[in-house]
Amino acid sequence: MARKLATIQKITRLTPIENADKLEVASILGWKVVVRKEEFKEGDLCVYCEIDSILPDKPEFEFMRPRKFRIRTIRLRGQISQGIAFPIKSLLPLATILEEGDDVTETLEIEKYLPQIPQCLTGVVKNTFPSFIPKTDETRVQILQNLLDRYVGIKCYVTEKVDGSSATYYFKDEFGVCSRNLELFEDDKNAFWKQARENKIEEKLKQALEDTGWHFAIQCELIGQGIQKNNLKIEGNQIPCYNVFNIDRYKYLNYKEFIEFCNKYEILTVPILEDNYILENNIDNLIEKARGASKLNNKIHREGIVIRPLIEITDLEMSTGMGNARVSFKAINNDYLLKYE
Repeated sequence: MARKLATIQKITRLTPIENADKLEVASILGWKVVVRKEEFKEGDLCVYCEIDSILPDKPEFEFMRPRKFRIRTIRLRGQISQGIAFPIKSLLPLATILEEGDDVTETLEIEKYLPQIPQCLTGVVKNTFPSFIPKTDETRVQILQNLLDRYVGIKCYVTEKVDGSSATYYFKDEFGVCSRNLELFEDDKNAFWKQARENKIEEKLKQALEDTGWHFAIQCELIGQGIQKNNLKIEGNQIPCYNVFNIDRYKYLNYKEFIEFCNKYEILTVPILEDNYILENNIDNLIEKARGASKLNNKIHREGIVIRPLIEITDLEMSTGMGNARVSFKAINNDYLLKYE
């Protein structure tokens, strides 16, 4: 299922901005969006375009040309603004029948921003991503109010979200190395494979099979030099792990099992920030919780946090169409977005 970049959403609240006579803040889902005063009323429907959307080169979006038509997190009059709200009549025919939640991404020809892939991450494609392992993809908390309503109060763990490139390693009949979307042939110049060999991942997964009788995959974030601008200033490369997946049972390990697995096989994990967090039902608080310095470099803003229940939960609302319906979501640090995005 492709990400919904442009949807019909309701303006649930309008609040003033101090010393800004012509602007105010619209609350849309869990997002805060700066809009012109008197452009909307509370309860109005709008076309909401998320950050990381690339708008088409059309007259109605000409004002975005200086930003290369990409919607980013910005600060206006001291207020964080994430996304753009358009009056429906400015973009869509008046005769169009629209309801809250409708996806208009394709109708408006909006595309997702994709950063350029560095040379060290390219490789010879062996296959598509294995069907027996879910792809990794975390949903932003701003669109998960219904989920928070259901699971408020459950015990969770919180990890640092590190800015890199998703890597999946598995052993099932053979050893496999994957980027976010593809399985790759071995290549001594490819950073995914270099880290696999340097960290003896194949040997560790084979040992886990011998010890338990189960086939496993680990999902990591490749970070460091040459990866995503290396904002954390990591020397060399690392592959901290954030998921361990039992292939035979088609199930992620619970938190305690995940930690025990990584400790036993000497696999580095992403920084664990909390392991007994009681989930709160407040999106603004969760976004504030994402702020802070990285545990990998305390001079740098961390990218954000990922929150998961201590005991794995599946929920159809979380389904991404990539074999993954687990309750797991991210909150991105706005300080990080403003500095690096």
